Amino acid sequence: MISYLKGTVAAIHKPAAGRVILTLEVNQIGYDLQITPRLLQALSAQAANEPVQIFTHQQVRDDQIVLFGFGSVAERDLFRQLTSVSGVGPQIAMALLDGMSLSDVIQAIVSGNTRMLSRTPGIGAKTAERIALELKNKLVEWRQQSGITTTPDASPAGTVQEEVEITLMALGYSNSEIIQALRAVGQQTALAKTDNAEDWIREAIAWLSR
Repeated sequence: MISYLKGTVAAIHKPAAGRVILTLEVNQIGYDLQITPRLLQALSAQAANEPVQIFTHQQVRDDQIVLFGFGSVAERDLFRQLTSVSGVGPQIAMALLDGMSLSDVIQAIVSGNTRMLSRTPGIGAKTAERIALELKNKLVEWRQQSGITTTPDASPAGTVQEEVEITLMALGYSNSEIIQALRAVGQQTALAKTDNAEDWIREAIAWLSR
């Protein structure tokens, strides 16, 4: 098992929509790793030829061996947790990690926010429910052991939350932006006690427009 690779970026390939293959040169050997566009963006911000460390998960199939690359041990471990759920393959797990930050994915699962999870391509309502059901307790314990902190969920509940999220999505905001905004504005005592969707939407937009 290859735990991590440290080397320089030799090439970037995008063979299919949403997929990114990074060729990492380590001691004159090139390794191909599938990474998320989110990680590619982070790597692009680094200086050219600067050594990078990529944590890996190796998948062995009948016809090929695939290396998946991650920016941290925690992200790789979460990927493994996700792919342990029936019906969640590596590509779905990668899409989920690309669409939301590590802490946001964990928070969505722990809080049972299946609507947010199901907005990831390839994840339907039943799969989202299965992810939340199977991983909720595991991630609560794993989060504590890993030292990962997330802000308590302070989003509106029930149909109010659904209306707020749908409205913000229609305005073009991403899953991650919506989670962060609702979590931030939900810390307001007065807002946390109201079930007025318009108030939540107005405050969320104001926070996102800062």
